[in-house]
Amino acid sequence: MPTTINSIHNQDVIIHAQVKAFYYDDFLALRNINLPVYKNQITAFIGPSGCGKSTLLRCLNRLNEMNSKTHLDGQVLFHGRDMYHPDEDAVRLRWQIGMVFQKPNPFVKSIYENIAFGARIRGYQGNMDELVERSLRQAALWDEVKDRLKENAWELSGGQQQRLCIARAIAVQPEIILMDEPCSALDPASTKQIEELMHELKHQHTIVIVTHNMQQAARVSDMTAFFNLEMKEGSRTGELVEYDRSPIIFNQPKLEVTYQYVKGCFG
Repeated sequence: MPTTINSIHNQDVIIHAQVKAFYYDDFLALRNINLPVYKNQITAFIGPSGCGKSTLLRCLNRLNEMNSKTHLDGQVLFHGRDMYHPDEDAVRLRWQIGMVFQKPNPFVKSIYENIAFGARIRGYQGNMDELVERSLRQAALWDEVKDRLKENAWELSGGQQQRLCIARAIAVQPEIILMDEPCSALDPASTKQIEELMHELKHQHTIVIVTHNMQQAARVSDMTAFFNLEMKEGSRTGELVEYDRSPIIFNQPKLEVTYQYVKGCFG
């Protein structure tokens, strides 16, 4: 299945995934990935379940390494350096490339300590109160929690918890924020808040989002990568099919398979 990368604008590439193959044990989960991610853009990964979107997302900050049975054949360049080189520190890398997961996962700590925790670990020497307030403001949460900072974060609503997790991620000032279906468990009002937040955050951060919601991908993203499943000898392997500006992917894709998938999702 060919990959097309069309009409890409001349812009800074912050990450470039060049993955020949990715394995879970002996299972080939992904192959033939050549995907640049552009600075201060929102890039959406779309495609059917099981096509490797979340797997590739986790490749972008080496989270897959936490499973010892995984293996990547290829490289992922971050500012031109192979982040999988033995001399690269995976923990330090994850400070620069943060992750927001599908299900909100606040620490069992106060709202304040959820934000301050990572900064303390990194040895932050500035004014912690200012950092907490700034991070919560950036996550559009400050006005809702400014009088509740000592309360347990688990007392927040689901949408508030997810914005808190975003605030926690940006408090350590990452260059990139990875989001794995961050709105799938949220109501429409909370989803709208997260989408508006992403538009604000991209001025300071690069965002990569996995979503099954085509309307959401079309609304929030600048670039969209469509992945599909290649069936061969009874196995299912994810491949990158087409990557382009989002208006092109959703309105005038180059490949028929992309058109049929998008058309089917939009009904």
